[in-house]
Amino acid sequence: MAKKIEVGDVLTGKVTGIQPYGAFVALDEHTQGLVHISEITYGFVKDVSEFLTVGEEIQIKVLDVETEQKKISLSIRELQEAPFQRRRDIQ
Repeated sequence: MAKKIEVGDVLTGKVTGIQPYGAFVALDEHTQGLVHISEITYGFVKDVSEFLTVGEEIQIKVLDVETEQKKISLSIRELQEAPFQRRRDIQ
C-alpha cells in the first residue's frame, strides 16, 4: 500500500472488476479493495452491474483493513443517507 489506509477513510476509487458478490475497486496503483454486494446501496441488489460499471470512479468508505491478508472492505452504502423507515407504534 502506497499510503496508510485506515478504517473510516473516505476515498475515491476506480471500479476494476464486477463479480456476482461485489465489485473490486482500485484505490491506487498498488491497492485494491472489495465493495461487497450488501454494501452497494440500501435495499436488495440482485445484479451489481445495474449499479456500477468497470472504469467508473466512485466514492467509498473503508470498513475494514486486514493487513496480513491484504484485504480491504469498502462501502458505498455508508456514504448514502439511510432511507426513511416508517415506524410502527405497537399499542
